[in-house]
Amino acid sequence: MKRTVIWVLVAVAGLAAGTVLWMHMHNWKPRTITLQGAVLRADQDPRRQLPIAGATVTASNDTSRVSTQSDSSGYFKLVLGAGVWPQSVIHLSVQDPNYKPFELTFSRGLHAPARLYIAALDPLSSQADDESSHAPNVISNIRVRYTVNLQTDSNVGSAVRTFQVVNQGNIPCDHHEPCSPNGQWKATSGSITLDAGTGNVFRDVRASCIAGPCPFTLIDSSGFSKGGRTITASALDWSDTATFLLEAEVFRDSIDSSVRESYPVIFGRTLHFTLPPTQEGVSIEAEVDGTPMVFPLGPDLYLSWADCTARGGGEGEQSTVYQCELKPNYRF
Repeated sequence: MKRTVIWVLVAVAGLAAGTVLWMHMHNWKPRTITLQGAVLRADQDPRRQLPIAGATVTASNDTSRVSTQSDSSGYFKLVLGAGVWPQSVIHLSVQDPNYKPFELTFSRGLHAPARLYIAALDPLSSQADDESSHAPNVISNIRVRYTVNLQTDSNVGSAVRTFQVVNQGNIPCDHHEPCSPNGQWKATSGSITLDAGTGNVFRDVRASCIAGPCPFTLIDSSGFSKGGRTITASALDWSDTATFLLEAEVFRDSIDSSVRESYPVIFGRTLHFTLPPTQEGVSIEAEVDGTPMVFPLGPDLYLSWADCTARGGGEGEQSTVYQCELKPNYRF
């Protein structure tokens, strides 16, 4: 009996030593495992494999368990905690009250490449089970209407003003500022300021000398080169009196609203359409059993004949993706 116990202890010690030696030879350290994937509705037609949002996704092994929910695009990401052993068996499950559970068991080797896990869920009931004995209502001639607001500016007029710089020529500067650029002649500076008014800005500003000894003048454009609500034109004159002209275009910022139409794409019992980020007032125009009607979506995305969802177009995309699936007793 004692000999048997001794052999068991020796075997356990050998196994432990072998495990430590294997870990050392393979430079293995406790690590995490990241699982990424998407939850979709199962369908043989890829165009009908719609994302499922809010599904509960759980991953577990012998030492760790973590859960999350799929986002509006069906995406999920789980990180199993440190201490996952090589060849550890991992169990992935997906639960949603409207679909049959999804279960997947697999092992991840030490150097196994990462993979994406697609959970395709089967609905609890088929559409045929949901239909009543009455003939379905027909939804046809569908159009999406929305408003786009764009900030624009329009030319509402122009401003024209003259100003003079009074000076007497041929008088030495004698170091009494202001002087001509070379410091030889006495000079005089003058300026004029214009205000475009509230909500307006000046653009395309021009200033020039139009009368007098213009070759002996210098215009300072720093006060109007960038435009703006107020502009100032300054000039330096080191000869006789000169006259200057200041001209500018006046622009007003405004919001331009335009109504646009879009035609959705229909796959099976679901219609799809995308809208730009500046859209407002989305509504769907359709005929219900031949009767034209307008259905404002509103912030809750409510339709009497379909269940609608909206999500962002993805990283780097500014559009919004809409999907509306028909309710029972309706068909396209």
